Amino acid sequence: MMTCSTSHRLKMRADKSLLRQKFLKKWVKLLQLYTSSEKLATVIERKKLIELSADVALASARGGTTRWSRALIASAFKDSHDKTPCCANGGERTLHESITRKITSKKVLQRIRGGASKEAQASSSNRIPASSIAKRLVKKRTKLLKKIVPGGESMDNVSLISETLDYIISLRAQIDVMRSLVYLSGHLDA
Repeated sequence: MMTCSTSHRLKMRADKSLLRQKFLKKWVKLLQLYTSSEKLATVIERKKLIELSADVALASARGGTTRWSRALIASAFKDSHDKTPCCANGGERTLHESITRKITSKKVLQRIRGGASKEAQASSSNRIPASSIAKRLVKKRTKLLKKIVPGGESMDNVSLISETLDYIISLRAQIDVMRSLVYLSGHLDA
């Protein structure tokens, strides 16, 4: 007799496998479509094309059932209708934003690890309640999460968490497929 958690795990595995299959089929179709229609001279252009097609394939594999998938498709559609190449500045801007986020989080960590300054230690009567600090941290992290998840800016906190979890599962499926392709291509070349 199967327990409820065992049957739930089996269903989750089947869902992940189906998501991987859908993603791979859609990604291959998009790559064929894009590479047949455009002459890509540089490695950077090819890299951006692969990233764009992977994002669109992942979003369409979800069937537009999530906000993040609709936001990714809308963003790709908007970029493709601009006269500028798709994601021309997107990669650089995203890289810059992620570097800025990393630097900011490093500063926060240094402040936490380094302890309070001598002035703050001297005035123990001016302490901020832990609940206030926790609220600020949650608000700050929620704001960052809204920037990371596609379409997150327009979501309330509950939807944001739900969409983030779904986005993580989908990204994991994308990584698994890409990792498998790299593994297979390595064995074919050998």
